[in-house]
Amino acid sequence: MGNGLMKLNLCFAGDCEESSRRRKDIAGADLSDTLDEGLGHSFVYMKPDTSSRTHLFSTDSCSSTTTTASSMTTAFYTISGASISANTSTPLSTALFDLGIEKASAFESSRLFSSIPLQPVPRSGPLHRVSGIGSGPISGGFLSAPIPETQYDQAAHRHKPKSKKWNFLRNLKKIIPIDFKLEKETKNRYGIDTPRSQTGEEDDGDLGMASPSSRGENVQWAQGKAGEDRVHVVISEEHDLVFVGIYDGFNGPDATDFLLQNLYTNVFRELKGESADVLNAMAEGLKKTEADYLNITDLMLNENPELALMGSCVLAMLMKGQDVFLMNVGDSRAVLARVPRECHGNGRPRASHDLYKTMSDLKHNLVSHQLTVDHTTSSKEEVKRIKREHPNDSSAIKNDRVKGSLKVTRAFGAAYLKHHKWNDAVLEAFRVEYKGNSPYINCTPSLHHHKLCPRDKFLILSSDGLYQYFTNSEAVSEVETFMSIFPDGDPAQHLVEEVVFRAAKQAGMDFHELLDIPQGERRMYHDDVSIIVISFEGKLWQSSM
Repeated sequence: MGNGLMKLNLCFAGDCEESSRRRKDIAGADLSDTLDEGLGHSFVYMKPDTSSRTHLFSTDSCSSTTTTASSMTTAFYTISGASISANTSTPLSTALFDLGIEKASAFESSRLFSSIPLQPVPRSGPLHRVSGIGSGPISGGFLSAPIPETQYDQAAHRHKPKSKKWNFLRNLKKIIPIDFKLEKETKNRYGIDTPRSQTGEEDDGDLGMASPSSRGENVQWAQGKAGEDRVHVVISEEHDLVFVGIYDGFNGPDATDFLLQNLYTNVFRELKGESADVLNAMAEGLKKTEADYLNITDLMLNENPELALMGSCVLAMLMKGQDVFLMNVGDSRAVLARVPRECHGNGRPRASHDLYKTMSDLKHNLVSHQLTVDHTTSSKEEVKRIKREHPNDSSAIKNDRVKGSLKVTRAFGAAYLKHHKWNDAVLEAFRVEYKGNSPYINCTPSLHHHKLCPRDKFLILSSDGLYQYFTNSEAVSEVETFMSIFPDGDPAQHLVEEVVFRAAKQAGMDFHELLDIPQGERRMYHDDVSIIVISFEGKLWQSSM
């Protein structure tokens, strides 16, 4: 973290004059007990020791073939995350009593993650950057940035969500009258479920992909909510393993909370060790998780028919060494930033050090490569598939939605579009005209394996709220340029901020006017947004830790 005062005048992409006004200064502020957690959070994780990790890639070739990982260290250097809520907080339909959870955003993690709630820059004007807690690099709209571990105990723990709430969510399935545990599970000190083999020993397999030990001291984790979005990160330094889950929910929180508490465990229970089996294990883990959720929906259909309406998009990533395994259902995306083959040199952005230049003047060397598949009615293949499966239903796709109801064509949950018995149970206002017994949507994931190479620079994992205002290329260019100007900045928070700026501009408002609109109503202007940026280069954020 840098100290002292710094004032920068920047022009970002778009209207130069407007960008100069909104990004005139880097601001810092002292943390206090009055910080509002309801808007969103930013967080960061940096590998404890990056000084010796100078040769992560054994080859210059990038591939998407299935290969076996070597004993190479996990390729990432830093993980930056940020979320902002547009929806209000909704209690679980299965809650037996009012938990009093009024905040639409919450976050908690183990100690090696640094986090802080998002706080807008005060209306009174730009602030100078000062030393102390909260003085990390800020790009304009929000004051907050990840704070260093040395100050985490004194400050950040005060702003974590109440443990009773999260403990209730973790243990929700215990009050549901069904046993989903096929194997004995243990919980680590942070409450993460970790399955054990029948012998009580872990089976690492050829890839060492077994679930991190519940007793391992090197397991770090983070989980958060932003409206109906949920984010889950698990890092095992011991196993050189990273798991990321982004769950973008709709019609209520039950499906996303169930994914948060069960998908990670079920995926690791299915892992067999061979690279070819990793993707199958992820798919089987998702299949098992949804089967359990639909079983709950069946059991509680009379008391809680709204469970049949709730669903979620799913984006899950496992990274082991140079191997990145991805699974998605719905419209959340994984977008890779890489140097094109024709680009010479090390591929790092050659941005001018003249900070008065506009972002549009800076050279963009990186190209975007989407690693996931969008499952929406915008896909001709998906629309053809649904019409082919329902030849006698002319309204299978109506108003560019599945049965006129849902934009995504694949989703976790959303049982009312998977069988008429669940559709018949929901309130009449939400029912569709269900014909036959075949599902209109499914939870069959798209799977992808990518082998990292030196041309790969960072990976953006995000719910679809980001892409309402960005194309893939724009998101990559935004991060690339931001990192070239602020090498110790937080690109995930910057993208969240840019979504708000763009949403406000489109609506004819300024940044603060949009944020003044209450959550729920603000959903008319932007969606819940959850973003994680994984860097494969070591220069990011080093001065802020």
